[in-house]
Amino acid sequence: MARLPLVTRPEGLYCPSGGFFIDPMRPVDRALITHAHADHARAGHKAVLATRQTLDLMAIRYGDDFAGARQVADGVMQVGDATVSFHPAGHVLGSAQISVAADGQRVTVSGDYARVANPSCAPWEPVPCDIFVTEATFGLPVFHHPDPATEAQKLLASVAAFPERAHIVGAYSLGKAQRVIMLLRQAGWDAPIYIHGALQRICDYHIAQGIPLGDLRPATDDCMKKADFAGHIIIAPPSAFEATWAQRFPDPVLAFASGWMSVRARARQRGVELPLIISDHVDWADLTRTIEELNPAETWVTHGREDAVIRWCELQGRAARPLHLAGYEDEAE
Repeated sequence: MARLPLVTRPEGLYCPSGGFFIDPMRPVDRALITHAHADHARAGHKAVLATRQTLDLMAIRYGDDFAGARQVADGVMQVGDATVSFHPAGHVLGSAQISVAADGQRVTVSGDYARVANPSCAPWEPVPCDIFVTEATFGLPVFHHPDPATEAQKLLASVAAFPERAHIVGAYSLGKAQRVIMLLRQAGWDAPIYIHGALQRICDYHIAQGIPLGDLRPATDDCMKKADFAGHIIIAPPSAFEATWAQRFPDPVLAFASGWMSVRARARQRGVELPLIISDHVDWADLTRTIEELNPAETWVTHGREDAVIRWCELQGRAARPLHLAGYEDEAE
């Protein structure tokens, strides 16, 4: 029986021919990283191979010494006896699908990916493969993400309806915050957007990479009084909702940008008044469409609603299996 090009180990997904792990969950000798979210990109590896933007973002988040050595993914590369290349995933800035050719087969490890337009990062690209490794964060037929531009308009409509209130949008610091800002800019919101200090360095990096985020100002500006924030939009990590930090703004409308905001119970749990269904992951339609378009000989499913995707594949006559990899969050960032 032919050896599989990738196998699961306690550390994560491993390539025996290349001697490397992809997005390992604990420190390893050699790691290939799809993107800089904390559940995929951990510090402490002896060597890391990733896109330049992912390496830069890891350094911002973990410090310059986050790995013993780092290498920028550039074109088709040989790693051990495996051939690897990185391709845009459409998830966050620098995110990539990793193509691995080894043991006579080609595998695409998608990491986290999205098929909808995202102005804050490069769009997803199809990568032909024999085996497709897909996430299943929203891998249930009930998940159908609306047009994100419509969600941005929903936020602006609320700002117009309640000019005496501030609007605080919970958005994770890498990817979601910048995407919300870009959606607002595309919708015509040219006013300053105030950001929590936790977002500053990552937003600055996006601007340096040519992402036009517009006029961003610190939400902790001591020159502004509480009433001055009326009618303004503030972007902050969701954890700020639970702190006294939010009390500095006038009667704030709490919004939260996440694919999970389609689940009303999750919105209520967080005390969200204005749920914004904006996701950086594929929904059910895009997930199944991707499998159909790539038409791999086999689909491997990881982190999320694995059973539903496996069952869909079976009904379509497609070979599939779950990887049962633990340690990846539903949509932690």
